[in-house]
Amino acid sequence: MSITQDIPAVGGPELPQERRLVTEIPGPASRALHERRTAAVAAGVGSVLPVYVAAAGGGVVVDVDGNSLIDLASGIAVTTVGNAAPEVVSRVSAQVAAFTHTCFMVAPYDGYVEVCERLADLTPGEHAKKAALFNSGAEAVENAVKVARVHTGRSAVVVVDHAYHGRTNLTMAMTAKNMPYKQGFGPFAGEVYRAPMSYPFRDGLDGRTAAARTIDVVDKQVGAENVACLVIEPVLGEGGFVVPAPGYLAALADYCRDHGIVFVADEIQSGMCRTGAWFACEHEGVVPDLVTVAKGVAGGLPLAAVVGRAEMMDSVHAGGLGGTYGGNPVACAAALGAIATMEQLDLNARAREVEALLTGRLRELAATFPPIGEVRGRGAMIAIEVVEPGTTNPDAATASRLSAGCHQAGVLTLTCGTYGNILRFLPPLVAPDALLHEAMDVLAEVASTVG
Repeated sequence: MSITQDIPAVGGPELPQERRLVTEIPGPASRALHERRTAAVAAGVGSVLPVYVAAAGGGVVVDVDGNSLIDLASGIAVTTVGNAAPEVVSRVSAQVAAFTHTCFMVAPYDGYVEVCERLADLTPGEHAKKAALFNSGAEAVENAVKVARVHTGRSAVVVVDHAYHGRTNLTMAMTAKNMPYKQGFGPFAGEVYRAPMSYPFRDGLDGRTAAARTIDVVDKQVGAENVACLVIEPVLGEGGFVVPAPGYLAALADYCRDHGIVFVADEIQSGMCRTGAWFACEHEGVVPDLVTVAKGVAGGLPLAAVVGRAEMMDSVHAGGLGGTYGGNPVACAAALGAIATMEQLDLNARAREVEALLTGRLRELAATFPPIGEVRGRGAMIAIEVVEPGTTNPDAATASRLSAGCHQAGVLTLTCGTYGNILRFLPPLVAPDALLHEAMDVLAEVASTVG
């Protein structure tokens, strides 16, 4: 009997929504593939869990050994609409049959235009907007900085503690955490300055006070008149799913507006329904000048965007923005399918349901598991901060043991945070409640053996 005979030939929402373990994790077929990977793939490319995927859909990932794992990662917030979502598959299939590439800068096509139109409609604010499409989140951030520098004639870029913005040279400079993102890769791009971030669990400050602290650093160490842009994630992603105190983002936006600084919301992880709104800054009533978009926008295909005030986007000379693959027609078709799915299924409402379910279960666990210092997040972007009980001292080892235990029990989880002590939960928004409850049951069982 072949060990892989029961693996589905295709993924998508029709996959049985169940946790099923038929081998140890990883199983023999995954281990065999891992040997090939070790010989062929650069060691610098890591993986959270060495199980090799055969199919995925809804809230599960099925590996080559036939194990069905509950997916609380969504490919790091990418498969918001689920893997192989029908509307994405149908539009991508039609586009592939028509043409796969011309380069928009050579011979344009309507999909690119329509994606820009839709993103202009969906991002906050009623002002005139334009967009440009790219391949990755880091590219989007880098191009937002380019737009801001040309528009303002200034060079300084301000970011905050615990930020993550990417792996290019400029975005590594903008990213706070050294290991593994920056170690050994310098020197980095200049004119990037870091200021304190609102982190209520650790600083105890209200939003206005935290903003005043941030602004004081900018004024004293950079000078507002030198700042092209302030780039900030409305909910920190890789930095620990930190939700700033109410009023913090609004105060920074006011400061930027008063001093001619471009306010850039990096919504790469928090955007596209992930937090229960199209974009996380909407929770604070903040209207950014520029928004960077990627991850969940295209149902798993590589696409990113900078969307913002038309006069800012138009300040760059013709040919100054673009790239060979940016806004590829197949990725654009996927984005239009993903956006249609988000609207048809009202995934903003679903994200709020997921928030209630996950935070409810996690707070129950926190009441009996002292290492959980805080449960936080928005929508289907939820995390627990693991600390030494009764303190705010990070406990990365316990967080790692919790995540590893979940992996062995068939639940795919991720850690994050500057201190490596955050366990984050990013399920596809189409994952059924029963599967999410089962994942929380597994976490509780693992916690009972770790504590």
